[in-house]
Amino acid sequence: MNQERVERVLAEVHDDFGMIRVLEVEDYRFLEFGDAIEQSCTFTADPSWLEYDYTRAMLIGALCHDAPESALFMGLGAGTLTQACLRFLPLEDVEAIELRPDVPRLAMEYMGLADDPRLYIRVGDALELLPSAENADLIFVDLYTDTGPAVGHLAWGFLEQCQQHLNPGGWLIINQWASDDGKPLGAALLRGLYHRHYWELPVKEGNVILIVPHDLDQTLDIDALMVRAEALAPQLGYSLLPLIKTLRVAT
Repeated sequence: MNQERVERVLAEVHDDFGMIRVLEVEDYRFLEFGDAIEQSCTFTADPSWLEYDYTRAMLIGALCHDAPESALFMGLGAGTLTQACLRFLPLEDVEAIELRPDVPRLAMEYMGLADDPRLYIRVGDALELLPSAENADLIFVDLYTDTGPAVGHLAWGFLEQCQQHLNPGGWLIINQWASDDGKPLGAALLRGLYHRHYWELPVKEGNVILIVPHDLDQTLDIDALMVRAEALAPQLGYSLLPLIKTLRVAT
């Protein structure tokens, strides 16, 4: 961030997990956890704009489904990815699970998260609330604290339940940290759990997005994915093709 820009604190709250702060810098607002750990970025003129490559990569995961009707988001943040999916996909039913009650409130008050009738937000621990969630065509796991990935990112039972909560033909999209070798955190566990049958999309923020199908018979049609991405590009305002070209089969 350019230090010459004027930074304004719009909100600051403290809960059992620490501090949450909303900052404004020119045309952008940032949701931060703890000591300046940037969690989300919103372009105030268009809250569905995805500024970060990792959120664009997670949208690519959503486009692997040709016509998703339902989605489950675990970890809401500012809600930019949720907004983008609600706007650009034919979703009818969207559930979001967020650990911290102030996060949805701040997202709606300051980050442009719309009160969409298709969106239902539950507050609580995703590991505890997942069993009572509806099955979905798309499931997103983006559970981060101010110190890094939450325990769910490496919890075998939780990640297994995520896949089991997919509808047939559905996709699980996980925002995972990358290790120094560029592989996702917990790669050995993930290979065993998902039988090496998933795809990885590394991004410049130092994350690897995992795209996991409902079952072993389900494959990723790259050509159809590229067609859907290019058809959406005029609405998005950017092309997803450069990121799609970095997709790789899990190794």
